Amino acid sequence: MTQRDEQRPGAGLGTAARLLANIETVVHGKQEEIRLVLAALVSGGHVLFEDVPGTAKTVLARAIAGSIEGAVPSRIQCTPDLQPTDVTGLGVFNQEQRRFEFQPGPVFANILLVDEINRAMPKTQSALLEAMAEGQVTVDGQTHSLPDPFLLLATENPIEYEGTFPLPEAQLDRFAVRLSLGYPGEEEELQILREQRRGHPLDTLEPAVSIPEITDLRHICEDVYVDELLDRWLVDLVRVTRTLDEVDVGASVRGSLALVKIARAWALLHGRGHVVPDDIEYLFVPVLGHRLLLSPSYLAETRGLSRDEVLGNLRDEALARVPPPRPDWETADGEAWAAQDSAA
Repeated sequence: MTQRDEQRPGAGLGTAARLLANIETVVHGKQEEIRLVLAALVSGGHVLFEDVPGTAKTVLARAIAGSIEGAVPSRIQCTPDLQPTDVTGLGVFNQEQRRFEFQPGPVFANILLVDEINRAMPKTQSALLEAMAEGQVTVDGQTHSLPDPFLLLATENPIEYEGTFPLPEAQLDRFAVRLSLGYPGEEEELQILREQRRGHPLDTLEPAVSIPEITDLRHICEDVYVDELLDRWLVDLVRVTRTLDEVDVGASVRGSLALVKIARAWALLHGRGHVVPDDIEYLFVPVLGHRLLLSPSYLAETRGLSRDEVLGNLRDEALARVPPPRPDWETADGEAWAAQDSAA
């Protein structure tokens, strides 16, 4: 039996559960949203938060970093005068050595929070593209690798557009997930008030997992079983977004890749070693929604609806055109999917 054979999905359930439980001691009532962020971390993707201030985005980023032993957190506060070298770093002349030495910028971190990314100029936004896509940056012709794991969490305010630079479609496509945390429920908000009377829970947060365990979790995630029928259905679902009348530009191939990677991680974080159709249906909006360029006429028709409602309608239409696979061996509780997983 090889080492990879020993790393079946069940081996990662304990690590995933410890990490999720540790973060939930700080961020309350947002289990599914936390899972989405962790799914991006485990699958090597990045997250865009579209949310108003004060919804625990920074707290979540710090909680993730604090839950991973040895993880280095960093934060970039975007402003219109932020330069690319303020993100990537630059060469500084060493007079004693008589040569330039590279001084790393804040992008060299394991968990990077880019606050209000749409306030940075396009050339500064583009400095993050190489980091997001390839895990490296190039400065003065020299390529520098970023730490592994590397998770970028970017935020943008959906109600304040003055002095902002909207993210181009090419950059939006680099984000695996786009989501909103939203405000906590009443009981969760009361719990937050009580917990922070004498300090913040982050001050006492202890690591729950290590960086090598996160690396192992990424390898284990690749072994989560996806049936061939689901693979084909996922591709058909992405392709149908390119034919919808309400959509000018559908999801790219990068969308297909992101959807299957996030689906594997999502299944693992829910304690399963196999993907089921419900996973893909749930992930349609957070993974594909920001990759769709909606037609102006459709936006006018749906004025007054929230973004999630609009995208939910598109998801329902796509599912109506391409219904999920229902093979003869599938059962309502998914036991047959699990049986296929065990036989793989």
